[in-house]
Amino acid sequence: MSLTPDDVRAFIRTHHRGVLATSRRDGGAQLSPVLVAVDEDGSLLISTREPAMKAANVRRHPHASVCVFADEFFGDWAQAEGRATVESLPEALDGLVRYYQLVAGEHPDWEEYRSAMQRDRRVLVRIRIDRVGPLRQG
Repeated sequence: MSLTPDDVRAFIRTHHRGVLATSRRDGGAQLSPVLVAVDEDGSLLISTREPAMKAANVRRHPHASVCVFADEFFGDWAQAEGRATVESLPEALDGLVRYYQLVAGEHPDWEEYRSAMQRDRRVLVRIRIDRVGPLRQG
């Protein structure tokens, strides 16, 4: 069975745990455990910190892959990859709120959350899906 980008988006809307792969300066893979959300425009969202290597890697090489799996780990999973960008504060603040809502629901104190995002220098990595998988079982 072949997956479509919409199939992968549907899976990620209910399964947020994954591993993000970006390219290091030397071309090797940088792997990071992340939580992934699907934005209104169909792109994938990942929150990280401004000084994190994954943000620097995406800025240098604007492409990323993510493998998302069920909480049980063994079982269903999906992969998506595509052009990636980093959105910094202050522009990223509304997106960070949306990201939290998509992954965890409502925050008990949005003012405190917004302050924490600024204090922690949070950014959003956005991936526009170009390719998905798995394309076959086995």
